[in-house]
Amino acid sequence: MNAIPSRRLVIVVRADPVICGHSGEARNLAEAALHRGFDEVRIVTWPLERLEETGLPLKPLDTVMPYSPGIIVERPEPVGGYKIPDGRYLAGLTGRLVELFTDGVPTVCMSLYLSPHTIAVADAIRTARSTGLPVRVTTIAEAVGSDVTDVVRACVEEDRFGAAAHVLSSYLSQDVCVAVSEYTKHVIVEAATEIDVRHGTAFASQCRERIGISYPAIDTASYLDLDGAETDRVLDSRGLEREGYVLYLSRLGAAKGVDDLIDGFAASMAGHSLRLVIAGRGPDAEELHRHAASSPAAERIVFLDDVGDEEKPHLMAACAVYALPSKPRPEFTETFGIALVEQMLAGGGPVITTDTGGIPEAVGDTAFTVPVNDPAAIAAAIDNAVLGMDAAARTAHQDRARAYAMQFDRTVVFDLLFEKVATQVR
Repeated sequence: MNAIPSRRLVIVVRADPVICGHSGEARNLAEAALHRGFDEVRIVTWPLERLEETGLPLKPLDTVMPYSPGIIVERPEPVGGYKIPDGRYLAGLTGRLVELFTDGVPTVCMSLYLSPHTIAVADAIRTARSTGLPVRVTTIAEAVGSDVTDVVRACVEEDRFGAAAHVLSSYLSQDVCVAVSEYTKHVIVEAATEIDVRHGTAFASQCRERIGISYPAIDTASYLDLDGAETDRVLDSRGLEREGYVLYLSRLGAAKGVDDLIDGFAASMAGHSLRLVIAGRGPDAEELHRHAASSPAAERIVFLDDVGDEEKPHLMAACAVYALPSKPRPEFTETFGIALVEQMLAGGGPVITTDTGGIPEAVGDTAFTVPVNDPAAIAAAIDNAVLGMDAAARTAHQDRARAYAMQFDRTVVFDLLFEKVATQVR
């Protein structure tokens, strides 16, 4: 018989194999929880077939690293038949949460993404309490990005008051409310203010007062002190050389600025002796392949769609430059930039990025910052990073960037977050 856990953490999220920084954040928080006294951690997420149907960028399953013992990934089956399209999956997830909330185990439940995960948690808490069974649950809701820039902001712009009120009220019903950056909090408060002005509600003051900041939790150890022989093996398997390529490694979406990077790389002087490696999957992959094929640098551009978790740090550590020239779009604005921090930890070449959304909070003053939609500026930054820095300058830059990035270590972030939880419980 399995022992009854004395302390449980439940994380509700779009988990692996989704290519998304916050899927990795859930993993990192789960791992940190085991080291901080939780004897059971459950990640409650979606069935694989549903994730595949959505068109989300997914990693190949065989590249996903296993979770530590004590971390259980649950993918509740849908409830109901085909006549209830998406609702049956949400019913399955919410129903499983009700079961976890009513079994008597002291539980902290954290939801990443307000819609639908925080909404599901709020519904599950209400249902659990209505059963009359003991409910010993503390809730944390984290606003991470597209749940605000795509869902909440879109509701405001389209004057869909009911949908916006549903998301915000579910968020504020949680015990602890956090956002992944000051920028994200600003977007939430701004949207709430617009709703208040139009409809006479009082969401903004509550958001301003209650939302704290909890930066994404990153497994810094996976990017430090890498085995040089393993890095060489990874590079050899990909036909790459140390400092012989500019790297982009993230989701392939329009808001990531990959088209500008392709054009900037082609226009750079340093690019003539380098390759551009574009690693990732996403909705705009086909369009970016076409764009690259029409570039003067087409023969020096390589796409990789099967980079696994173990390979990623080595590709970052050996690149000449890492570029993510993100740009704000209606459907997505970078609210932090986890991949940028991972690159700063791994070493390798300097980061080239933009002053967009929460990116300045992720990189501080350690990156080469260029304007959005500016391939010429990207070209100049590549040349500056590759041709304008000697070995000593590159090493000093790496050390400074890594020191800044260490504040996002998963244990540091976890401890700060659970100080907020402890304060709430008291």
